[in-house]
Amino acid sequence: MGELSWAESLALLGVGVVSGALNVLAGGGSFLSLPLLIFLGLPPSVANGTNRIAILVQNIGAVWRFRRHGLVDRSWFAMAALPAAAGALLGTWAAIEIGEDLFRRVLAALMVAATLWILWDPIDRKVTGEAKLVGGGPRVALVAAFFGVGVYGGFVQAGIGFLLVALATWAGLDLVRGNALKVLVVLGLTPLSLAIFAWSGRVDWVAGIPLAAGHLIGALAGVRLTILKGHAWIKRFVTVTVIAFAIKLWLAP
Repeated sequence: MGELSWAESLALLGVGVVSGALNVLAGGGSFLSLPLLIFLGLPPSVANGTNRIAILVQNIGAVWRFRRHGLVDRSWFAMAALPAAAGALLGTWAAIEIGEDLFRRVLAALMVAATLWILWDPIDRKVTGEAKLVGGGPRVALVAAFFGVGVYGGFVQAGIGFLLVALATWAGLDLVRGNALKVLVVLGLTPLSLAIFAWSGRVDWVAGIPLAAGHLIGALAGVRLTILKGHAWIKRFVTVTVIAFAIKLWLAP
């Protein structure tokens, strides 16, 4: 891309703040940042890789803040983060070899399914008050599900938060701990994905830096809102956000 103008840098920073907060609170922030990167002249595949810089920085900050509040459990790493990271290797390879169009409407359908799951509210019947992956899904099924989400996250980062929130509720976590799990999983898979995109020449570091700075600011604000507002408020926020992005994706040409 070369050098950025002040206007372009400010646009990336501002959209990054909104996207980072949205990603921590619910998901879908990349549906704002990816179009902006493309609008500024990056090819879609390069925008897809460049966006991972911001996602990495965002989730480093978010995991750090969640850990300070005692909301990150070490048992999540083997159960969720490692399988997702393994899946991301396959998904990123596919993103480099295959186009993204096929996944757009599939994602919309998955987001609608996640919304119905949240509205049904199995969380209230499953949560035990512990920060462990217990409750709904059998262990093998959970590991397989996180691997599958990792494949998707490696292919197209946008929307992975919705899928992880749905998995967290199935695992028996409320939406506060579910958001903590979500950012930990994304942090686990993003470095591998970013490295592969960078190795293939599909990362623009100049554009990624101001976007990453905005994402970090937004992520820290999102963690604060998550902790202050609690499960009921996040449930409403996630539901509205999922429906809005699902409609947008489904109607997109």
